[in-house]
Amino acid sequence: MPKRILTGTVTGDQNEQTVTVSVVRRFQHPVMKKTIRKSKKYRAHDEANTFKIGDQVRIEECKPISKTKRWMVLGEA
Repeated sequence: MPKRILTGTVTGDQNEQTVTVSVVRRFQHPVMKKTIRKSKKYRAHDEANTFKIGDQVRIEECKPISKTKRWMVLGEA
């Protein structure tokens, strides 16, 4: 099964080798037919601490790195 790749914005970079990425998805409500935006935060591994708050990045699923990290930063989006 292929690994998922998502695009989002870095919202936190306080921790060593970790960034928090907010991924927004848009979909149409099944009854109201209105476009809705939902966001979810993912913790991703950033080996070199290169990404800062506000950067657009791509993240990829990977094996668990820690208790909360299951994603790895691929690079700029």
